[in-house]
Amino acid sequence: MARGIFITFEGGEGAGKSTQITTLADALRQGGRDVVVTREPGGSPGAEAVRHVILSGAAEPFGPAMEAILFAAARSDHVEQVIRPAVDAGKIVLCDRFMDSSRVYQGVTGNLGADFMQPLEASAINGMVPDLTLILDLPAEEGMRRANARRGDEGADRFEKETMDVHRRRREAFLDIAHTEPDRCRIIDAGRPPNLVAVDIIREVTNLLTARKDVAGEEARP
Repeated sequence: MARGIFITFEGGEGAGKSTQITTLADALRQGGRDVVVTREPGGSPGAEAVRHVILSGAAEPFGPAMEAILFAAARSDHVEQVIRPAVDAGKIVLCDRFMDSSRVYQGVTGNLGADFMQPLEASAINGMVPDLTLILDLPAEEGMRRANARRGDEGADRFEKETMDVHRRRREAFLDIAHTEPDRCRIIDAGRPPNLVAVDIIREVTNLLTARKDVAGEEARP
């Protein structure tokens, strides 16, 4: 059986990742693809148990290193219980956040160095590097405006409540990753209407499927 495909969605708060994942999943399924949609933190029973601890801010007093370790533990369970089995079964996995979010949120704005973050990442993903990472980019101010409107009367989570300067630094950090790893990452302008964003995303995924077809001799379709 041919190996599946692992696609991750990254970006700051309010970038529209969940909406675009749903749209892409629908398009892929209409094309006959077997799709798994998942998220981080969470995605597997073990990881979901850690999700509330992280997003509630319960681990925040212990510092970014503790949060990074919790994310890594959740990610390891997620990879081994959900992502790897699905990819090995030939499915397309769409994941809302993955290793790049840890690089940005705990590494860059948590001031944790590469000597700490890189071994932790390597252990957590255990070789499961995304085939494609779509970085949904828009100004931090617009992202937070959208996030606040979406949240309504609910309180901000651990990461939404950060200062605007922190959100701006995160945006730049995601862009830096994209420029450092252009073979894996694509920057998508998320400041436009969702239907236009979806067109660009489907184009990038179709390109990936076409490249895979050239290798495996399979029909490329969205």
